[in-house]
Amino acid sequence: NRSHTPIVRAARAQYSKCIVHCQGCWGAAAAAMDEALVSSLRAGRMHADTNGAINSLDFHRTEDLLVTAGDDESIRLYSTTSGLLQKTLHSKKYGVSNLVFTHDANSVLYSSKNQWDESLRYLSLHDNRYLRYFKGHRGRVVSVSLSPKSDLFLSASMDRTVRLWDLRSHACQGLLRATSAPCAAFDEQGLIFAASSGESMVQLFDVRAYEKGPFKALPLPTDAGPVTVTQIKFSLSGEDLLVTSERRIHVMDAFDGRIKHIFSPVPPAAHVGLGTPLEASFSPDSQFVLSGGGDGAVRVWSCKTGAEVAAFKGHKGVPVACKWAPRRMLLATGCS
Repeated sequence: NRSHTPIVRAARAQYSKCIVHCQGCWGAAAAAMDEALVSSLRAGRMHADTNGAINSLDFHRTEDLLVTAGDDESIRLYSTTSGLLQKTLHSKKYGVSNLVFTHDANSVLYSSKNQWDESLRYLSLHDNRYLRYFKGHRGRVVSVSLSPKSDLFLSASMDRTVRLWDLRSHACQGLLRATSAPCAAFDEQGLIFAASSGESMVQLFDVRAYEKGPFKALPLPTDAGPVTVTQIKFSLSGEDLLVTSERRIHVMDAFDGRIKHIFSPVPPAAHVGLGTPLEASFSPDSQFVLSGGGDGAVRVWSCKTGAEVAAFKGHKGVPVACKWAPRRMLLATGCS
């Protein structure tokens, strides 16, 4: 529901590395959000369970659950009503990255994080059992996007391909080749998807006719040099795209490609090898964008004015993973 809005605020205390900050009102339903509310938010919970960087996290769309992936090869499940850890699983052989919930709250999808296996895995959280493997990529998977309306999902890889899959079958359903490492994401209706191969452009495809090529190409501004896209997300309204690069976050009109805002998070120090690009996220009402920065702060910008409205501190590491909750006054961030 786009009228619902989530929460944001990192605690001011100094915490150890590899923590998850859950900020907001545990158990509270989302309410209309404005700049005053965003700037007043405070940390609701901090977890330092992971012995390694948090490389991805995800909220379930309809259940009050949060799942995180750690570089210690762990998958942790939290309740977003109580703020408590519910379960810990491990993927010791393969590692875990790009973790997302499926439509079923008891299962997740993720990519490997080792150097010898690039398969994707469909895992039951209920009994820690693999339901299906998806094999085909020959390079590290850098993004996974599940269709909001079906069992289709996209994976993009350093092997310069975007693959279309169905959770019900191990066979690849479609393949797109890129000129460089791509990323891809479904829109909220599951009818189109956006993909970029890193050439300062985002392309839009019809899911039903993707083999015909993109029906629209949206160029990105190159005033600061070529843009290497690291992440794409649609707003819940479907009207905007959030396109993240190594230096900038672009908010662009999903229909005509007009650049509405460009935000510049603090880049990580040159010596900090994250291995995972900084994540940016729309609020459910599409009115705010948040992202972590190299200074350890989590910043929120207004999509209406383009102004920075809050900067929350507390992470000692770089907050790589950042997401708003779809149903609660809550957001979660995880650091390196």
